[in-house]
Amino acid sequence: MADKTKLLASLERHFGFEKFKGNQEQIIESLLDGHDVFVLMPTGGGKSLCYQLPALMSEGTAIIISPLIALMKNQVDAIRQFEEDDEVAHFLNSSLNKTQTDKVKRDVTEGRTKLLYVAPESLTKDENIAFLQGINISFYAVDEAHCISEWGHDFRPEYRRIRHIINNIGVRPVIALTATATPKVQHDIQKNLGMLDAHVYKSSFNRRNLYYEIRPKTKDVCRDIIRMIKNHPKESGIIYCLSRKRVDQLAEMLKVNDIAALPYHAGLDASTRSANQDAFLHEKVDVIVATIAFGMGIDKPDVRYVIHYDIPKSLEGYYQETGRAGRDGGEGRCVMFYSTRDLQKLEKLMQSKTPTEQEIGRQLLQEMAAYGESSVCRRKILLHYFGEKYDEDNCGNCDNCLHPRRRIDASEDLCSAIEAVQETGENFRMEYIVNFLVGRSTDEIRSFRHNELELFGALRDRDDRLVHAIVSQGIIAGYLQKDIENYGIVKVTKAGEDFLENPEKFEVVEDKDFSECESEPVHKSGAADPILYAILKNQRKDTAKRVKLPPYVIFQDPSLEAMATTYPVTLEELQTIPGVGIGKARRYGKEFLDIIRKYVDENEIDRPEDFKVRTVASRSKTRIYLIQGIDRKIPLDELAANKNLDFFEMLAELEGIVESGTKINIGYYLDTLLDKEFQDELYDYFRDCEEDDLDEALREFCDEYSEEEIRLVRIKFISDMGN
Repeated sequence: MADKTKLLASLERHFGFEKFKGNQEQIIESLLDGHDVFVLMPTGGGKSLCYQLPALMSEGTAIIISPLIALMKNQVDAIRQFEEDDEVAHFLNSSLNKTQTDKVKRDVTEGRTKLLYVAPESLTKDENIAFLQGINISFYAVDEAHCISEWGHDFRPEYRRIRHIINNIGVRPVIALTATATPKVQHDIQKNLGMLDAHVYKSSFNRRNLYYEIRPKTKDVCRDIIRMIKNHPKESGIIYCLSRKRVDQLAEMLKVNDIAALPYHAGLDASTRSANQDAFLHEKVDVIVATIAFGMGIDKPDVRYVIHYDIPKSLEGYYQETGRAGRDGGEGRCVMFYSTRDLQKLEKLMQSKTPTEQEIGRQLLQEMAAYGESSVCRRKILLHYFGEKYDEDNCGNCDNCLHPRRRIDASEDLCSAIEAVQETGENFRMEYIVNFLVGRSTDEIRSFRHNELELFGALRDRDDRLVHAIVSQGIIAGYLQKDIENYGIVKVTKAGEDFLENPEKFEVVEDKDFSECESEPVHKSGAADPILYAILKNQRKDTAKRVKLPPYVIFQDPSLEAMATTYPVTLEELQTIPGVGIGKARRYGKEFLDIIRKYVDENEIDRPEDFKVRTVASRSKTRIYLIQGIDRKIPLDELAANKNLDFFEMLAELEGIVESGTKINIGYYLDTLLDKEFQDELYDYFRDCEEDDLDEALREFCDEYSEEEIRLVRIKFISDMGN
């Protein structure tokens, strides 16, 4: 049994702390006593100390298996700050040259090194196995252990070989640590590492200081993000995106809107990544826009907000990323922009994976969707997902609790749901049960002949979202559960059986429908000031009549909406409006600016100058390249191929160019596609249109012209007549 007095003395001597945090002391005692240990501790809970202190106190060298080179370097640098000799900690990975590798091995062999960080890939090399077989190992620590599980959010196949390699090198106690693991993932980790008998220590996942909010992802998402950041000036924040391209675009957008921001993703060279990370840590910039490659092992305690521009692929990933906010115990705001379209994109991205990987990915996405669309306390859902019970009715620190929706008694409906699970043999996932209850006769349901069962369609008079909420909230309440071995399969618990015998009050709130906000017609005004928007539309109509052009050629609806939101009063400000280039601003801007100035003065409006979203001036080098290529009359399909664009992506770029007021002449290319009389027919159609409705044009001419031909003529028309 470890000596507690000695433990505390070592803690103070090595790290300067007078007491342990949470259950660190019990974890360290178990490891020092020779037991295998499993540690589930949220970000910021002090996981690293659970293996660093016992390593410093033990004979020999602790082998720390860690997934990222950057994370190893941070950990080694951190431990060296506390110790007199740099040799106390080393890492062994592919970033070292032969001289550096020899130095590391010499220090380990001579007993100077207490912690040796190794990537799982390095651990598999024969020369490293042979080297480790010849040293005194105190214990093994498997950091970021969720990488072992295919159900974890960052699965690494190399991690599944760790137990075999440990057995090959020499068996010693193992401590596995992770910040995010569902009961399913925890079981996977322990089973794979051969430590089902390990001492298990779980810390609470409840981060009371974090505020959770889900917002619909609309076309104004960039404006919302800029407003949010400017409402928290000089505070540190992280914005997560799924793609490198989006990271670069958003970081550039923030910079041109006077926000100190930098990108971070694996596509940047190592020195740039490191410099950008250091700039954020040392507060030279306020915001890092990043893929999930950023943040692992980053110990910045005062991150005040984490924004998810895109939906994460799993709730584990979401929890770990939001966990980087408020690590100092201060306020942390976690806002995710949610879109069902983004979910569909993520599902499409999985199509190249194996059937097993696709099934796992879909299950994880369904959990993410359930969290995003639910009206239940966000904290309750998260804690339940990680196997922790939360009994509070209202956490007071999430959007659903601060703005609760109406609750309805669904006791009888829950009974139907429990009976449906039983009647179908407790062998199906939630989606199947919902389809069964609403009476949707899918191929799968018919194949099991469950459409012939008495309970089929028992809740057919209920909305799908309500039935989904009843089943999911029945799981959170403990009446139903998802099986650990066959994840996602819904089973009835003892509490569920008791509920059937003696039903009690069971209230639910209906899930939110995010598809509504995405299916609004494009012409519906999103302007902050609908009165000014109406005035500007009238002015556009008058201008169009005067110059004998359709109104949309003057300014498109989104441009008018932006004017009625940010109130530009100078030519320079007008040019920052999306879809208004210098040409349009000079040609039509004066009369619109006069109206806005007068409106602002008469209504004593305090203009939100801070929230004007400036677009990136170049809209990139791609557009400049296209304009120059068109000037030289290079075929458009050749221009697209040179920039790795498909033809429709290039059409969108050309539409953006002409709609913002820049003139281009694509007649040379159109003449190779369409005879002059056909071009004239389409040209006259667009001249006579009152509304700019491309879908209507496609429907009108779908049997005569291709989409490319219709859009190209529209681009030529707007360029000729509007610019």
